[in-house]
Amino acid sequence: MIKTMQTTEYLAEIIKELNQTTGLIVDHEAEKLVDSIINSKKIFLAGAGRSGFMAKSFTMRMMHMGLDAYVVGETVTPNLKEEDLLIIASGSGETKSLVSMVQKAKDIGATVASVTIFPESTIGKASDIIVKLPGSPKDKEQSQYKTIQPMASLFEQTLLLFFDAIILRYMEKKELSSSKMFTRHANLE
Repeated sequence: MIKTMQTTEYLAEIIKELNQTTGLIVDHEAEKLVDSIINSKKIFLAGAGRSGFMAKSFTMRMMHMGLDAYVVGETVTPNLKEEDLLIIASGSGETKSLVSMVQKAKDIGATVASVTIFPESTIGKASDIIVKLPGSPKDKEQSQYKTIQPMASLFEQTLLLFFDAIILRYMEKKELSSSKMFTRHANLE
């Protein structure tokens, strides 16, 4: 029999799951990503589905900090060059469109970073920087992490919070404040 809960009880359970997964992220992997962001001329982000939404929110925050950050596929996205960074957000590391993107970036000579559940995936193996995020893939039978949530929700939520933590670490290293970020916030809304 499936245990029923109130909405706030589900929320409390989700937060417990996130507390467990965030403690499993390796600091030196995250630091490599922060340093690569600092040292890159432009930063490009890509992901599919909900992972793509998390990548877009990360791109927005980088723009607020004054970085040249772009979402792959948008009409205002410039071309990728050798001194640039491509960050791929992919739980499986096998999404065909993202695999093609990684190969193109490697051919150009850009740095590729992946944030994934599976470092041994096609995207992970091709990446210069890999950050393994714990989480449950869409196929929960392949997961060592137990979650009450559907599909890859745990990965996607961890991804959003991880990207926010990267922003905070970048701000610390560059001695930036939130007040400076507000000067770049949209003002035509």
